[in-house]
Amino acid sequence: MFATYATDRGRGLIDRRLYLPISWCEDAERRDRAGVPADISFQTKPELATDMLAAAIAADVPFSWVTADEAYGTNPAFRADLRDRGISYVLAVACNTRVRTAVGTRRVDHLVAALPPTSWQTYSAGNGSKGPRHYHWAWVSLAATSPDRWLLVRRNPKTGELAFYLAWSPTRHPLRTLVRVAATRWAVEETFQAGKSQVGLDHYQIRGWIAWHRHITLCMLALAFLITIVTTDTPAGNHDHACDPVGPPPLLPDPSVPIRRTLAEARHLLATLIIQPVRDTPHILKWSAWRRLHQASARAHHYRRRTRDP
Repeated sequence: MFATYATDRGRGLIDRRLYLPISWCEDAERRDRAGVPADISFQTKPELATDMLAAAIAADVPFSWVTADEAYGTNPAFRADLRDRGISYVLAVACNTRVRTAVGTRRVDHLVAALPPTSWQTYSAGNGSKGPRHYHWAWVSLAATSPDRWLLVRRNPKTGELAFYLAWSPTRHPLRTLVRVAATRWAVEETFQAGKSQVGLDHYQIRGWIAWHRHITLCMLALAFLITIVTTDTPAGNHDHACDPVGPPPLLPDPSVPIRRTLAEARHLLATLIIQPVRDTPHILKWSAWRRLHQASARAHHYRRRTRDP
């Protein structure tokens, strides 16, 4: 299990926990062979997530919201702990989740089915490589009957597929803010993908407690190093819109300004310029600039076509 820290400049892994099934925890011989400490007992994933949040708070990590998938959103104790700590959240839940309303307890999908067409608003759930990704969004206030303040719903405009979220904050917020937080949950998937493809996050064949933690911690450090390189390399005038979960319609990217370096290219440049040089430095840097300029032009055309799409 991992905790991802996400901002509008970048995102990376900041904590990890090894989930042990109850069959492992109750097998003394297996624990001894793997070197699992004696004080480690069985904990559910929401309980481990709570531990990571407590560690982040103790380390004075500055954050405003927490978001997670259904495994955590459907756990009432996890949501209650966030509320007790005063931490705002937008957590995904299953379609059969039941919430209390003024007319009784209802499944969230049945509640949404009764919403009038005027309840839906269109917001971007983040700008990808080909432009903004628009969805229809609706929200229902639950503050009068439920400990959760809002039910948030996302609808795919092409397929009609629905996704549901429960949200809470000690203060009121506009729908745009909840959409921003819900869209940020994809930062977790992005860091997993980057960690696996760039720093070998899943490239281990170990069965030891200490060995696993050493491997994962080194991978997280390597990923943070690459992220630091690319986030300090944003060209002026061509901000990477893919890092903006939601906002006003973006200006079209400037095709004459190269995109910033990706994690893959940062790793490639480290290898070819420092670790094991294969060509002269001017040649490598010239190739990098040409590639990023070519991608900037392609992205500008994608954005132009996407923003014209009614």
